Formats: sequence, C-alpha cells, structure tokens
Amino acid sequence: MSLDTASLTAQDALVALMIAVSASDENIRTVELVMIEGVVTVLPVFSGYDKDRIRRVSEIVFDLLEEEDGLDALFGLLRDALPERLNETAYALACDIAASDGKLGQAELRLLEEIREELNLDRLHAAAIERGARARFISA
Repeated sequence: MSLDTASLTAQDALVALMIAVSASDENIRTVELVMIEGVVTVLPVFSGYDKDRIRRVSEIVFDLLEEEDGLDALFGLLRDALPERLNETAYALACDIAASDGKLGQAELRLLEEIREELNLDRLHAAAIERGARARFISA
C-alpha cells in the first residue's frame, strides 16, 4: 500500500509526531522505537491501525526533516490530519517518547515547545501532561 503525505490519517499523524520527537536529537534510540511500537500496539486510539504503516510514516518524517522548512511542512500535515480532540493525546505521546530514554536534550525540549504551541495547548494542561510523562519514566 502506498502512503503519501496527502493520505495521512489521524493515527499516522500521531505516529509522525512520535517519530519527529525521537529524531529531534538526531539520535533515534532503540528504547524510543520500542516505545512507539508498543504505544501503537496497546492504545485504543490506534485500534485497527496497520503497524506496517509506521515504516512509511517514518520515511515521510525523515524526508521532511531533511528539508529547510520541513518542520513547518510536518506541522501542516498534522493540522490537516489530526482532529483537535486528539491534540492533548498527541502532546502526551510526544512527551512520553521524549521521556522514554530518560534524557531530555535541548532539541527535544524545543520541539516539545513548538508542538505545544502548534497544538494550541493551554500551558497548565501541557504542564500536567509533561509531569505525567516525567512520573511514568523516572528511574528508580
């Protein structure tokens, strides 16, 4: 099945956002990829999603991020594919991927800030989502 940028589903948009966060520090870690696959496997928002699409969505994200205005293009795709009711879900998934390796670098923090702004999330709600991600991934 061919997947082009015009046919991204809401689920594809969520995957694309997670991939972008993982790639933001230019070092995609295995734990992040495992986390993405696990999320797609267990969360109800991905019910019925074809996991084989993850690879193609990843290719789209990587291609976009190589372009000069690629992040803006990615955000445009997200705006087109993601219903507003999933904005908090999208941000929560982005935060979980960023926190999953136990390290939050400047590139990831900047991208999370841009995502927060792009999704028009209230700062208080975003802080609660961020706090939840931190609590889930803190090491003993």
